[in-house]
Amino acid sequence: MIKKNKRIRAVLSVASFLLISLILLYLLQALLVPKYMSEIKEGAMIAEYYDSEPRHSVLFFGDCEFYNAINPAVIWNGYGITSYVRGSAQQLIFHSYYLISESFEYETPDVVVFNAVEMKIGEVQKETYTRMTLDGMPLSKYKLEAAKLSISLNRSGEDESLASYMFPILRYHSRWSELSEEDFVYWFRRDRVTYNGYLMMNGVQAKNKFRDEAAIPSEIPDICWEYLDKIRTLCKEKGVALIVLKSPTDTAVYPWYDEWDDKLSAYCDSYNIRYINAIKEAAAIGTDWSTDSCDGGDHLNDTGATKLSLYLGRIFSEEYGLPDRRGDSGLCTEWNELYVQYKAAAESAEN
Repeated sequence: MIKKNKRIRAVLSVASFLLISLILLYLLQALLVPKYMSEIKEGAMIAEYYDSEPRHSVLFFGDCEFYNAINPAVIWNGYGITSYVRGSAQQLIFHSYYLISESFEYETPDVVVFNAVEMKIGEVQKETYTRMTLDGMPLSKYKLEAAKLSISLNRSGEDESLASYMFPILRYHSRWSELSEEDFVYWFRRDRVTYNGYLMMNGVQAKNKFRDEAAIPSEIPDICWEYLDKIRTLCKEKGVALIVLKSPTDTAVYPWYDEWDDKLSAYCDSYNIRYINAIKEAAAIGTDWSTDSCDGGDHLNDTGATKLSLYLGRIFSEEYGLPDRRGDSGLCTEWNELYVQYKAAAESAEN
């Protein structure tokens, strides 16, 4: 009996030690990972989705061309359609595929909108951008597959490991010297930095540079066609309409070559996918590069984003028949509050 009690105490001691160690590691990891609250807010966006109610008629996937340009609050106020922008800095097409796959575990929207500009790049340019996409995802098979592929396609020479995506403390253990007051304030919580994935950009900067007209466009990488096929197939299996959208950019600054446009248009036509080149729809949208960009034509400001959002809302309503849910008492309070908060922030920034 005495020996049995000793064994039990030994097991309990080991278990207690392991539990305390895990708790300490969790606390350290929560402290050391970047918070992305006051600077580089793009790193906080992916995680915000999991706090939202999975009742979105439309999900958008893309990089800054989407999260600076599409405002779900404006779409709701104009058309009563619920949406979310699952955007992140330099989100690549295979990141989008795994984010779409993961999102379908939470909800099945009526429409998925994919960012056409992701067809330009087939390799990871910088590990930091991958982190800002994947670190916000909870651990899952989708995160691990995305991390493995990202590591294999990182041509920057940066040292990465799959384990560090599973346990971020392995990546950020040396951040002690960089810790600031923000790390302690947001140790266990985060403020919201977007409006359902929309990161508002303010200010106006008209076009001030020009691209080299003699530049030769590169070929669309094979991996981009491969993963566009995967996205198309996945949406078809789920019964979700797929739209491929090229957001407005001033092509004198940020090119979208006719060769890319023609190939992507032909692909979409062959599979009966809606392809919208918003550059060509500038008149219908009302895009004005003297007022609608915050950085000379690369990205839309809030005025430009409002125009594009209303343009898309009309398409969702009139051409896809997505219902106006402003009469739904279960949604109105939440979504009207989102719009009120957005408008207050927009007016404050303008003033």
